[in-house]
Amino acid sequence: MKNIRTILLFFIALQFLVSCSLLKKQTLPDVYVEHLSDTARITGATVVYALPRTVFTIKVGMQRIIEIPGPYAKFADVLLGLQDVITAENEQWSVSKVTVSAHEEADPSEYYVADAGGILPSNVLRLKSEGLIMDLNPASYTRSISSLGNDMNINNFRAADLGSDEYFMTQTDTAYRRVRMDSQFIRVPYIVEKNKKLSVEEMAHRAARRLMDIRDGKVMILTGEANVFPQSSAAIDEINRLEKEYTELFTGRSIVEERSFSCSFIPLPEHAGKPVTLFKFSVSEGPAEEGIPVNITLNPELKTRDFTLLYRQQDPDTESPRKTLYYRIPDVVGLTLMMGEEKLYESRKLIYQFGEIVQLPGNYIIGN
Repeated sequence: MKNIRTILLFFIALQFLVSCSLLKKQTLPDVYVEHLSDTARITGATVVYALPRTVFTIKVGMQRIIEIPGPYAKFADVLLGLQDVITAENEQWSVSKVTVSAHEEADPSEYYVADAGGILPSNVLRLKSEGLIMDLNPASYTRSISSLGNDMNINNFRAADLGSDEYFMTQTDTAYRRVRMDSQFIRVPYIVEKNKKLSVEEMAHRAARRLMDIRDGKVMILTGEANVFPQSSAAIDEINRLEKEYTELFTGRSIVEERSFSCSFIPLPEHAGKPVTLFKFSVSEGPAEEGIPVNITLNPELKTRDFTLLYRQQDPDTESPRKTLYYRIPDVVGLTLMMGEEKLYESRKLIYQFGEIVQLPGNYIIGN
């Protein structure tokens, strides 16, 4: 009986010890982190991570207006009473829209090696969503290519029809030739026809006269005075098109084109509070080497200045791995885009480069 009681007590004690060992939290291994260098060792239990940096993509929408004078511009006032018409070719650019987008990429100067000495069950995805650690995704290195599109050929917009009913006028003249009859010479007349090209002023008169005829015809159709009334709007639409083309022979033509331009900008700590020129803009050429500078100014709000800074030793050979995780907290930065004295864009952005690198316990990324 005593032996049975001893055996029961033994099994109860054993069960209690096993339960305590299962409830006891497993001791997590220490993680040693060091800056990636030539002397850093990479093993199967090593995780290489990078601190993020912020990259801006500035997209500028522009409007390009090309003015082409009509062939009869100097007769617009005399023949049609039109003033302030286009008299010379001109090209003008203006900024219509500015957007600034940001994305994060791995900072090539901030790679770290984390070694736990064994298998590393990491929750890197959760850290990535918090902006602490980034994976090495090649898609994050994409760049927007600066583009203005293909240049247009303005000759395609010049008038091919000058609006005249004819461009040559036939002139008849009487000429004489000498013919010998018997012992005398007589003058025999004959008719000579020559084609004479109309002058610009004459063609302008004819084009103006046809334009007035088109307007009179449209008025007669709209007032019901025409003998035949169109059954649809197709006739009026065609008359409006012809009227517009004939009018542009005197007033000229304006071509409006939308263009876009984009550039990437990587902020640096030394850019704080100083205007940095992204590109130059000319009202006659658009983005060009000479023109009004388009500057970006970054003003950090220093919301992370109270965090403990990370001071690395100057000599990397004497630097030993630390039981800590390095990560970067972004700072709020006021961003302003200016073209000369004109403000194009203003906003507040999070920029990692202006934040501080701080420390986290190395076992933070172990487990959940």
